Amino acid sequence: MIRETTQALPVPTGADLALHDLPREIAAHDAHMATVPGMNLVEVGGSGQAAPLALPLTVAAWNLERCLFPEASAAHVRDCDLVLVSEMDHGMARTKQRNTTADMAADLGMAYAYAVEFLELGLGSPIEHQFCDDDHNALGYHGNGLMARSALHDPFALRLWGQRQWFADGEQPRLGERIAVGARIETEAGPFIAVSTHLESACGPEHRARQVAGLIEALDSAFPALPLLIGGDLNTGNHAGGDWRAEGLFEVARAAGFSAHGGPEDEPTTRPSLITRWPERAMKLDWFLARGMRLGEVEIRASLGAGGTPLSDHDAVVVRIEGLD
Repeated sequence: MIRETTQALPVPTGADLALHDLPREIAAHDAHMATVPGMNLVEVGGSGQAAPLALPLTVAAWNLERCLFPEASAAHVRDCDLVLVSEMDHGMARTKQRNTTADMAADLGMAYAYAVEFLELGLGSPIEHQFCDDDHNALGYHGNGLMARSALHDPFALRLWGQRQWFADGEQPRLGERIAVGARIETEAGPFIAVSTHLESACGPEHRARQVAGLIEALDSAFPALPLLIGGDLNTGNHAGGDWRAEGLFEVARAAGFSAHGGPEDEPTTRPSLITRWPERAMKLDWFLARGMRLGEVEIRASLGAGGTPLSDHDAVVVRIEGLD
């Protein structure tokens, strides 16, 4: 578990980015990643109220697909007290080199924590090149974050189990593995742990079930007896011929005492966007997994900004925490 924090992730050096000559093996990848400071820190910033949050409180989980529009995205979840985000750029040319999580948090008046899922060597997909003004990334970070109206206590990040699929990707080479980032949230009814995560897409259901099992095991070890809320893009059914109902991660979560909350069963959470223009199918990928708390009904909030501009290829899932058990 990554516990060390910083107010600003460091700029990658030439040595950090020297991946092309590494053997495409997990051991070589991980040995190199251990030497790259930005991959082993949690960036924290922003400002939240000192007082605990009152219940009920509203939570959003949203894959923002790079976060092309931080201010418009912030406006979309301005009614929320806690926002769990994934696919957030930090120093990428395609998003104007912005720290998208920090910028959203500033617009919302929230504290934030951010951890790097991938250090990207390129500018992204060919479609994403159309959004680039620069021919380089200032940092090249892409990851997950959480934001809250209150202070974030004990921020942490945890890399999920994986096979380093993206290390050898020809179009979008990356250093890193899927990640969860979280913190302790204080409420008037007591504390709980909030976790923003993003499971693997380039795999089958067994892979994602193993990621969830490892995440829950790590959280139980680090935060025994505290209520837990995990939210994000779980990529359920995101494989050839896949159906979210067949994902084993739900049984893994139920066996550990979690309930799953994704809104109406027949309502997908993906849509066409400025980057994903012609998706092959609509999918139900985004969920909350909760234990030790009572949640209301999930709203699937269409991710359309002013004038109908899509803010992401995912809709936000929004829920109220009614109480803690």
